[in-house]
Amino acid sequence: MARPFSPATAEQVVAAIEAVVVNREPTRVEFVADFSDLPRDQAEAALKLATDLGFLSHEAGKYEAASPLCRFAVTPNQMQKAAVLRVLLESYEPFVIFRERLIATALAATAAQQVKVALDLTAHREGIKDTLVSLGTYSHALVTEGGGRYRPEENPSENTLAVLAQACRDAASAEARIREQLGADAAASVSREEVIVPLADALLRAKLNDSRGAVLTAGNAVESYLDAFAGRLGTSLVGAAGINAKLDRLATGNTLPKKLVQVGKFLGHVRNAADHGVDSDVGASWTIRNATGVEYVCVACSFMASTTAREKGKPPEI
Repeated sequence: MARPFSPATAEQVVAAIEAVVVNREPTRVEFVADFSDLPRDQAEAALKLATDLGFLSHEAGKYEAASPLCRFAVTPNQMQKAAVLRVLLESYEPFVIFRERLIATALAATAAQQVKVALDLTAHREGIKDTLVSLGTYSHALVTEGGGRYRPEENPSENTLAVLAQACRDAASAEARIREQLGADAAASVSREEVIVPLADALLRAKLNDSRGAVLTAGNAVESYLDAFAGRLGTSLVGAAGINAKLDRLATGNTLPKKLVQVGKFLGHVRNAADHGVDSDVGASWTIRNATGVEYVCVACSFMASTTAREKGKPPEI
Protein backbone atom coordinates (compact mmCIF):
# COMPACT_ATOMS: atom_id res chain seq x y z
CA MET A 1 0.00 0.00 0.00
CA ALA A 2 1.30 3.46 -0.90
CA ARG A 3 2.50 5.57 2.02
CA PRO A 4 1.25 9.17 2.17
CA PHE A 5 3.94 11.84 2.15
CA SER A 6 3.16 15.55 2.54
CA PRO A 7 5.80 17.88 1.10
CA ALA A 8 6.50 20.91 3.30
CA THR A 9 9.45 22.99 4.45
CA ALA A 10 11.06 22.63 7.85
CA GLU A 11 10.04 26.20 8.68
CA GLN A 12 6.40 25.36 7.95
CA VAL A 13 6.56 22.24 10.12
CA VAL A 14 8.01 24.14 13.06
CA ALA A 15 5.43 26.91 12.61
CA ALA A 16 2.62 24.34 12.61
CA ILE A 17 3.93 22.73 15.80
CA GLU A 18 4.18 26.14 17.46
CA ALA A 19 0.60 27.02 16.51
CA VAL A 20 -0.74 23.79 18.01
CA VAL A 21 1.24 24.23 21.23
CA VAL A 22 0.20 27.86 21.65
CA ASN A 23 -3.46 26.99 21.04
CA ARG A 24 -3.30 24.42 23.88
CA GLU A 25 -6.29 22.44 22.64
CA PRO A 26 -7.19 20.19 19.69
CA THR A 27 -6.44 22.45 16.74
CA ARG A 28 -7.96 22.72 13.27
CA VAL A 29 -6.04 23.50 10.11
CA GLU A 30 -7.72 26.92 9.83
CA PHE A 31 -6.24 28.11 13.13
CA VAL A 32 -2.75 27.00 12.10
CA ALA A 33 -3.09 28.71 8.72
CA ASP A 34 -4.16 31.99 10.33
CA PHE A 35 -1.65 31.83 13.19
CA SER A 36 1.28 30.96 10.93
CA ASP A 37 0.15 33.14 8.00
CA LEU A 38 0.22 30.16 5.63
CA PRO A 39 -2.15 29.18 2.84
CA ARG A 40 -4.50 26.47 4.05
CA ASP A 41 -3.02 23.75 1.84
CA GLN A 42 0.51 24.49 3.07
CA ALA A 43 -0.62 24.54 6.70
CA GLU A 44 -2.34 21.18 6.23
CA ALA A 45 0.74 19.67 4.58
CA ALA A 46 2.95 20.93 7.42
CA LEU A 47 0.59 19.46 10.03
CA LYS A 48 0.53 16.09 8.26
CA LEU A 49 4.33 16.02 8.04
CA ALA A 50 4.67 17.02 11.71
CA THR A 51 2.34 14.13 12.53
CA ASP A 52 4.35 11.71 10.39
CA LEU A 53 7.51 12.83 12.19
CA GLY A 54 5.89 12.07 15.55
CA PHE A 55 5.42 15.59 16.91
CA LEU A 56 1.62 15.70 16.59
CA SER A 57 -1.36 13.38 16.67
CA HIS A 58 -4.45 13.71 14.49
CA GLU A 59 -8.03 12.76 15.21
CA ALA A 60 -11.38 13.96 13.87
CA GLY A 61 -9.82 16.79 11.87
CA LYS A 62 -7.88 18.22 14.82
CA TYR A 63 -4.22 18.11 15.81
CA GLU A 64 -2.63 17.87 19.27
CA ALA A 65 0.92 17.74 20.60
CA ALA A 66 2.04 14.11 20.86
CA SER A 67 5.64 14.63 21.98
CA PRO A 68 7.05 16.57 24.95
CA LEU A 69 9.61 17.93 22.51
CA CYS A 70 6.90 20.17 21.05
CA ARG A 71 7.25 22.61 23.93
CA PHE A 72 10.89 23.21 23.11
CA ALA A 73 10.04 24.08 19.51
CA VAL A 74 8.14 27.14 20.74
CA THR A 75 11.11 29.48 20.98
CA PRO A 76 12.85 32.19 18.97
CA ASN A 77 16.12 30.27 19.57
CA GLN A 78 16.88 28.79 16.15
CA MET A 79 19.52 26.39 17.46
CA GLN A 80 16.98 24.95 19.88
CA LYS A 81 14.36 24.56 17.16
CA ALA A 82 16.92 22.79 14.97
CA ALA A 83 17.90 20.45 17.80
CA VAL A 84 14.27 19.56 18.53
CA LEU A 85 13.61 18.74 14.89
CA ARG A 86 16.76 16.68 14.54
CA VAL A 87 15.93 14.39 17.47
CA LEU A 88 12.83 12.98 15.76
CA LEU A 89 14.25 13.34 12.26
CA GLU A 90 16.99 10.84 13.12
CA SER A 91 14.36 8.11 13.47
CA TYR A 92 12.15 9.24 10.56
CA GLU A 93 12.38 6.38 8.06
CA PRO A 94 12.19 8.42 4.81
CA PHE A 95 15.03 10.66 6.00
CA VAL A 96 17.15 7.78 7.31
CA ILE A 97 16.94 6.00 3.94
CA PHE A 98 17.44 9.29 2.04
CA ARG A 99 20.65 10.01 3.93
CA GLU A 100 21.92 6.47 3.31
CA ARG A 101 21.21 6.75 -0.43
CA LEU A 102 22.70 10.24 -0.52
CA ILE A 103 25.99 8.80 0.74
CA ALA A 104 25.82 6.06 -1.90
CA THR A 105 24.81 8.22 -4.87
CA ALA A 106 25.95 11.75 -3.94
CA LEU A 107 22.84 13.05 -5.73
CA ALA A 108 19.80 14.30 -3.80
CA ALA A 109 17.41 13.74 -6.72
CA THR A 110 18.54 10.15 -7.17
CA ALA A 111 18.37 9.48 -3.43
CA ALA A 112 14.84 10.92 -3.30
CA GLN A 113 13.70 8.74 -6.21
CA GLN A 114 15.07 5.67 -4.47
CA VAL A 115 13.31 6.60 -1.22
CA LYS A 116 10.06 7.06 -3.13
CA VAL A 117 10.35 3.58 -4.66
CA ALA A 118 11.61 1.85 -1.50
CA LEU A 119 8.78 3.17 0.68
CA ASP A 120 6.14 3.54 -2.07
CA LEU A 121 5.62 7.20 -1.19
CA THR A 122 2.73 9.05 -2.83
CA ALA A 123 4.47 12.38 -3.45
CA HIS A 124 6.51 13.33 -6.52
CA ARG A 125 10.25 12.79 -6.31
CA GLU A 126 10.97 16.53 -6.35
CA GLY A 127 8.59 17.17 -3.45
CA ILE A 128 10.23 14.38 -1.47
CA LYS A 129 13.71 15.70 -2.24
CA ASP A 130 12.90 19.31 -1.36
CA THR A 131 11.20 18.29 1.88
CA LEU A 132 13.96 15.98 3.11
CA VAL A 133 16.68 18.45 2.15
CA SER A 134 14.81 21.22 3.97
CA LEU A 135 14.40 19.10 7.11
CA GLY A 136 18.02 17.98 6.96
CA THR A 137 19.63 21.37 6.43
CA TYR A 138 17.36 23.14 8.94
CA SER A 139 18.22 20.61 11.63
CA HIS A 140 21.92 20.54 10.67
CA ALA A 141 21.71 16.84 9.83
CA LEU A 142 22.78 17.71 6.27
CA VAL A 143 25.36 20.19 5.01
CA THR A 144 25.17 21.87 1.61
CA GLU A 145 28.25 21.65 -0.56
CA GLY A 146 26.98 23.92 -3.33
CA GLY A 147 25.77 23.04 -6.78
CA GLY A 148 22.76 21.22 -5.38
CA ARG A 149 24.91 18.68 -3.52
CA TYR A 150 24.57 17.74 0.15
CA ARG A 151 26.37 15.51 2.61
CA PRO A 152 25.52 14.24 6.09
CA GLU A 153 26.71 16.38 8.99
CA GLU A 154 29.66 14.74 10.68
CA ASN A 155 29.38 16.49 14.04
CA PRO A 156 28.46 14.10 16.86
CA SER A 157 24.87 13.92 18.08
CA GLU A 158 26.05 15.09 21.50
CA ASN A 159 25.92 18.64 20.11
CA THR A 160 22.15 18.30 19.59
CA LEU A 161 21.65 16.75 23.01
CA ALA A 162 23.68 19.53 24.63
CA VAL A 163 21.36 22.14 23.12
CA LEU A 164 18.31 20.27 24.42
CA ALA A 165 19.89 19.77 27.83
CA GLN A 166 20.46 23.52 28.08
CA ALA A 167 16.87 24.12 26.99
CA CYS A 168 15.68 21.86 29.79
CA ARG A 169 17.84 23.71 32.32
CA ASP A 170 16.53 27.05 31.07
CA ALA A 171 12.94 25.83 31.23
CA ALA A 172 13.38 24.53 34.79
CA SER A 173 14.97 27.79 35.90
CA ALA A 174 12.20 29.84 34.28
CA GLU A 175 9.51 27.73 35.93
CA ALA A 176 11.17 28.14 39.33
CA ARG A 177 11.25 31.92 38.77
CA ILE A 178 7.55 31.99 37.85
CA ARG A 179 6.62 30.02 40.97
CA GLU A 180 8.60 32.50 43.04
CA GLN A 181 6.83 35.44 41.39
CA LEU A 182 3.41 33.88 41.91
CA GLY A 183 4.01 33.08 45.56
CA ALA A 184 3.11 29.86 47.34
CA ASP A 185 -0.68 30.30 47.35
CA ALA A 186 -1.10 31.14 43.66
CA ALA A 187 1.52 28.62 42.51
CA ALA A 188 -0.34 25.88 44.37
CA SER A 189 -3.77 26.81 43.01
CA VAL A 190 -3.08 27.31 39.29
CA SER A 191 -2.63 24.70 36.57
CA ARG A 192 0.99 23.92 35.81
CA GLU A 193 0.27 23.03 32.16
CA GLU A 194 -2.11 25.90 31.41
CA VAL A 195 -0.59 28.69 33.51
CA ILE A 196 2.88 28.06 34.94
CA VAL A 197 4.46 26.45 31.87
CA PRO A 198 3.19 29.13 29.44
CA LEU A 199 4.39 31.87 31.82
CA ALA A 200 7.81 30.20 32.01
CA ASP A 201 7.93 29.95 28.21
CA ALA A 202 6.94 33.63 27.99
CA LEU A 203 9.78 34.54 30.34
CA LEU A 204 12.23 32.69 28.12
CA ARG A 205 10.86 34.47 25.05
CA ALA A 206 11.25 37.81 26.77
CA LYS A 207 14.84 36.91 27.66
CA LEU A 208 15.51 36.30 23.95
CA ASN A 209 13.87 39.64 23.01
CA ASP A 210 10.81 37.98 21.48
CA SER A 211 8.60 40.50 23.26
CA ARG A 212 5.52 39.94 21.11
CA GLY A 213 5.74 36.19 21.62
CA ALA A 214 6.20 36.72 25.35
CA VAL A 215 3.04 38.83 25.57
CA LEU A 216 0.94 36.41 23.50
CA THR A 217 2.11 33.35 25.42
CA ALA A 218 1.66 34.96 28.83
CA GLY A 219 -1.70 36.37 27.72
CA ASN A 220 -2.90 32.83 27.03
CA ALA A 221 -1.88 31.89 30.58
CA VAL A 222 -3.84 34.85 31.97
CA GLU A 223 -6.97 33.78 30.07
CA SER A 224 -6.64 30.23 31.38
CA TYR A 225 -6.19 31.57 34.90
CA LEU A 226 -9.31 33.75 34.64
CA ASP A 227 -11.37 30.82 33.36
CA ALA A 228 -10.36 28.66 36.33
CA PHE A 229 -10.70 31.55 38.82
CA ALA A 230 -14.21 32.34 37.64
CA GLY A 231 -15.16 28.68 37.75
CA ARG A 232 -14.10 28.38 41.38
CA LEU A 233 -16.21 31.43 42.26
CA GLY A 234 -19.23 30.28 40.28
CA THR A 235 -19.07 33.13 37.76
CA SER A 236 -19.97 32.23 34.19
CA LEU A 237 -17.65 33.48 31.46
CA VAL A 238 -19.66 31.97 28.62
CA GLY A 239 -19.54 34.36 25.67
CA ALA A 240 -16.75 36.47 27.23
CA ALA A 241 -13.93 36.30 24.68
CA GLY A 242 -10.57 37.75 25.66
CA ILE A 243 -9.03 39.02 28.87
CA ASN A 244 -10.93 42.32 29.00
CA ALA A 245 -14.35 40.74 28.45
CA LYS A 246 -13.67 38.17 31.17
CA LEU A 247 -12.62 40.93 33.57
CA ASP A 248 -15.79 42.91 32.84
CA ARG A 249 -17.80 39.82 33.76
CA LEU A 250 -15.77 39.33 36.96
CA ALA A 251 -16.18 42.99 37.91
CA THR A 252 -19.94 42.55 38.31
CA GLY A 253 -21.00 41.97 41.88
CA ASN A 254 -17.55 43.09 43.05
CA THR A 255 -16.12 39.66 42.39
CA LEU A 256 -12.97 41.62 41.65
CA PRO A 257 -12.45 45.18 42.94
CA LYS A 258 -11.84 47.99 40.46
CA LYS A 259 -8.12 48.32 41.11
CA LEU A 260 -7.44 44.66 40.37
CA VAL A 261 -9.69 44.82 37.32
CA GLN A 262 -7.64 47.75 36.01
CA VAL A 263 -4.38 45.84 36.57
CA GLY A 264 -5.91 43.02 34.57
CA LYS A 265 -7.03 45.46 31.87
CA PHE A 266 -3.38 46.42 31.37
CA LEU A 267 -2.74 42.77 30.54
CA GLY A 268 -5.74 42.68 28.22
CA HIS A 269 -4.92 45.83 26.28
CA VAL A 270 -1.22 45.02 25.83
CA ARG A 271 -2.15 41.52 24.68
CA ASN A 272 -4.57 43.03 22.15
CA ALA A 273 -1.87 45.41 20.91
CA ALA A 274 0.46 42.47 20.33
CA ASP A 275 -2.17 40.29 18.68
CA HIS A 276 -4.52 42.41 16.60
CA GLY A 277 -2.34 43.90 13.86
CA VAL A 278 -3.16 47.41 12.66
CA ASP A 279 -4.89 49.48 15.37
CA SER A 280 -7.49 51.84 13.88
CA ASP A 281 -6.78 54.37 16.68
CA VAL A 282 -3.19 54.88 15.55
CA GLY A 283 -3.30 53.61 11.97
CA ALA A 284 -0.44 51.15 12.50
CA SER A 285 0.58 48.02 14.39
CA TRP A 286 2.05 48.44 17.83
CA THR A 287 5.70 47.60 18.39
CA ILE A 288 6.12 45.68 21.63
CA ARG A 289 9.20 46.93 23.46
CA ASN A 290 11.60 44.34 24.85
CA ALA A 291 11.08 45.71 28.34
CA THR A 292 7.32 45.36 27.92
CA GLY A 293 7.73 41.64 27.28
CA VAL A 294 9.50 41.17 30.61
CA GLU A 295 7.16 43.51 32.48
CA TYR A 296 4.08 41.78 31.10
CA VAL A 297 5.10 38.44 32.59
CA CYS A 298 5.84 40.03 35.96
CA VAL A 299 2.53 41.94 36.05
CA ALA A 300 0.67 38.75 35.08
CA CYS A 301 2.23 36.94 38.04
CA SER A 302 1.44 39.82 40.41
CA PHE A 303 -2.15 39.95 39.17
CA MET A 304 -2.62 36.25 39.81
CA ALA A 305 -1.01 36.50 43.24
CA SER A 306 -3.26 39.42 44.22
CA THR A 307 -6.49 37.84 43.01
CA THR A 308 -5.59 34.55 44.70
CA ALA A 309 -5.00 36.42 47.98
CA ARG A 310 -8.44 37.98 47.68
CA GLU A 311 -9.99 34.61 46.91
CA LYS A 312 -8.44 33.23 50.09
CA GLY A 313 -9.77 36.12 52.17
CA LYS A 314 -6.39 37.68 52.88
CA PRO A 315 -5.80 41.45 53.27
CA PRO A 316 -5.83 43.29 49.90
CA GLU A 317 -2.50 43.46 48.12
CA ILE A 318 -1.41 44.69 44.74
